Amino acid sequence: MRNEHIQKLVMTGVFAALSYVVFTFLQVKIPLPGGDATSIHLGNAVCVLGALILGGPLGGIGGALGMTIGDLLDPVYVIYAPKTFLLKLCIGLITGLIAHNLGHITEKTDKKEITKWATLAAAGGLMFNVIFDPLIGYFYKLYIIGKPAAEVTLAWNITSTGINAVTSTIVSVLVYVALLPALKKSGLFFTNQKKGSTMIQKG
Repeated sequence: MRNEHIQKLVMTGVFAALSYVVFTFLQVKIPLPGGDATSIHLGNAVCVLGALILGGPLGGIGGALGMTIGDLLDPVYVIYAPKTFLLKLCIGLITGLIAHNLGHITEKTDKKEITKWATLAAAGGLMFNVIFDPLIGYFYKLYIIGKPAAEVTLAWNITSTGINAVTSTIVSVLVYVALLPALKKSGLFFTNQKKGSTMIQKG
């Protein structure tokens, strides 16, 4: 059990690093009025994948840490770091709740059922982001940062967040299903997320 905790912590760090790399170096940044910007990226896909594999809390923390660090090191996004951490953590928590607490995907053997619940979980977590990222971003810019161009950038943020949600849902589910055999073979397939996890060590 102790070894499992260490492995899960290491995996959380891996997902944090991966989300940072994907978000920072594989994004398409779109400049907006007032020196602001939005971007098309797959950082959220890493967050969702982490939640599917590790469970909501650790998956969310990994994704949130990685993308928050990405914000802190970017002069355009640095002021949004607190918002990023909160929203990405919530993506992981919601994805994990649907996948593991409702769908019990690590206890299923039917590939179609696993794919169905993984898709529902990813869509649920990312739908939250589609709604609350632009909404919280709007009030964050207007009342905390004091940017008068918040209304102008809102439509762009909704569009980019929607694109990110669709692409991240597809990518995260495809990668998760593809990785399942390798995860089971390597002993990194964690089950019973709700009860503290039991790790399957055999292929």
